[in-house]
Amino acid sequence: MASPALLMRVVASAYSVAEKAATIVRNVLAAGDLGIVEKTGANDLQTKADRLVQMSICASLARKFPKVTIIGEEELPADEVTEELIEDGHCEEILKKTCPAQYTEIKEEELVIWVDPLDGTKEYTEGLLDHVTVLIGIAYGGKAIAGVINQPYYNYEAGADAVVGRTIWGVLGIGAFGFKLTEAPAGKHIIVTTRSHSSTLVNDCISALNPDTVIRVGGAGNKIIQLVEGKASAYVFASPGCKKWDTCAPEAILHAVGGKITDIHGNSFQYNKEVKHMNSAGVLATLRNYDYYASRIPNNVKQSLVP
Repeated sequence: MASPALLMRVVASAYSVAEKAATIVRNVLAAGDLGIVEKTGANDLQTKADRLVQMSICASLARKFPKVTIIGEEELPADEVTEELIEDGHCEEILKKTCPAQYTEIKEEELVIWVDPLDGTKEYTEGLLDHVTVLIGIAYGGKAIAGVINQPYYNYEAGADAVVGRTIWGVLGIGAFGFKLTEAPAGKHIIVTTRSHSSTLVNDCISALNPDTVIRVGGAGNKIIQLVEGKASAYVFASPGCKKWDTCAPEAILHAVGGKITDIHGNSFQYNKEVKHMNSAGVLATLRNYDYYASRIPNNVKQSLVP
């Protein structure tokens, strides 16, 4: 049998690397010393978990796929990474899937991996643990084509016997796995948006959509999960602040199940290695009915957000 295509090997490795990351995230919290550092302010934090997870993910993937470009959120010194942080396993189930024909010839140097080691850091420090995700997004030709989202604390309040944590993965042309795809209630407009980065513009934009309910949660990965599990009908964030490592993995999973994510103007995100990291013109994402929400974004909001 021919060996699996590079893309499938990268995704299969990223799956195991994300599981290792989740263990690190849980261990840091259990040990009690989060090692919190403020980056640009009280809403922009970095913890020991962010640092260790990024080292683990980047070093593990770089060792296996040395020519792939890997871009992580945290600016870290290029320290030697200890062997205990290295994960060299992979998920066999993923390798059994057939790589979509358009991706079978991809070379290592054509892939860019965007890593958010701990999405929802502020919530992590505040004990809102189900908001936290580990994001590994894989891009080719500037497009998000595959992604892995791990929720280290999924099910963490379900009792002593519950399995804590889960890993969701997806590839365009194959689908997305690790969760039950559910559509939001028909006829309801449930908006999920930022918890800690609100502003007048963010709230004005949401009001213009006449929502039945507004859910405010942390983490871009968490918000996309709300969409694919039917808890929300649209993710709306009319503000700069989101970065490419926040949206790459979630975008791949959302697109793999027929959803759509753009900036507030309807522009697709680009993920080539030269691109600026900030998604300056906000985020609009839905599993279904994208056009309904896009058509209701007010002009003053669009004028305020320059791509």
